[in-house]
Amino acid sequence: MKLTHLVIAAAVSMTVGLNANAADRGKAYVSNQDGGVSVIDLNTMTSSGNIDVKAEGPRGLAVSDNGKLLIVATRENGSISIIDTATNEVLNQIAVGKNPEFVRVRGNFAYVSYEPSAKGGPPPAPGSAAATAAAKEDADDDKEPARIGIVDLKLGEKVREIIGGPETEGIEFSKDGKQLVITNEADNTVTVHSLKTGKLLKTIKTHAYGDRPRGVKASPDGKTYVVTLEYGNKFMVMDKNFKVLRTVDTGVTPYGIAYDRKGERIFVAANKAKTLEVYDAKTYEKVKDITTGNRCWHFSFTPDDKEILLACGKSDAVLVIDVEKLEVTKQIEDKKMPWGLVTYPKSMGSLDTAIK
Repeated sequence: MKLTHLVIAAAVSMTVGLNANAADRGKAYVSNQDGGVSVIDLNTMTSSGNIDVKAEGPRGLAVSDNGKLLIVATRENGSISIIDTATNEVLNQIAVGKNPEFVRVRGNFAYVSYEPSAKGGPPPAPGSAAATAAAKEDADDDKEPARIGIVDLKLGEKVREIIGGPETEGIEFSKDGKQLVITNEADNTVTVHSLKTGKLLKTIKTHAYGDRPRGVKASPDGKTYVVTLEYGNKFMVMDKNFKVLRTVDTGVTPYGIAYDRKGERIFVAANKAKTLEVYDAKTYEKVKDITTGNRCWHFSFTPDDKEILLACGKSDAVLVIDVEKLEVTKQIEDKKMPWGLVTYPKSMGSLDTAIK
């Protein structure tokens, strides 16, 4: 072969390689309460596999910063499963505590919420006879607070814990990494803790604004926090010092919440309204309601920010939403009550944050 031909062939080969790499949009991982963890190929937007997490009831999940490990909370055995993303095999199961739910990863540590006093099942509606009876029972029981178990991923064991409020729900980190912000749905509080020591630094009561705080996210610049108030049909906005600035009305029972990467818009999954709601992050005016499915709680942008994947548990599907058009473009089925969803490369979403 002539030298000219070799140069052309090499150039073509390099171009094909670069294009192949550029085309790789990554993977999404979906926890299914009645199954394992589904893997979605973001290049084709189709299911490419299913991971057996070796336990029932997977909910919260997170990917390590280098993408090599997937950490999944499994409620039924009080553990987290550590999964090798290259092989989809479970490497280890680490006991955390009763009813582990949320998982966040920072560096070599996983932060996992669990509830020693949880009785299981959804709480009764406010004002109902069941709610009154439950309140009396809780008062009689001297309810034990929830905890955030901190797992050293290198050691493969829980090394300490932070005491939260009753039924800790969402977990978020401050931008400087010094504080842990958690929502406590049973006593209607947001608590702020030292990430280093676990010490309680501040408590924000939400009852005056709305009950049952659930989702919590920091803005990309770290200047604001937003918290969904499920029984207030609102989200609450706080400044970096956790002063409540305002509330914003949403559809019925908001849960998952996230900023986009630029911090220009806020997205809220309103469960019973069956919408993914979009708000201007400066004015808090609603941009659009996107019609979704049943019990859609958690979602994530794709790593290239072009689409959003929304897990809709009672629809047994993941919806794909075009970010520019703000329209559902596809439904990925064959799920078994999807609960949470994260991607690698890591991206913005209700359960994770992109690494810049």
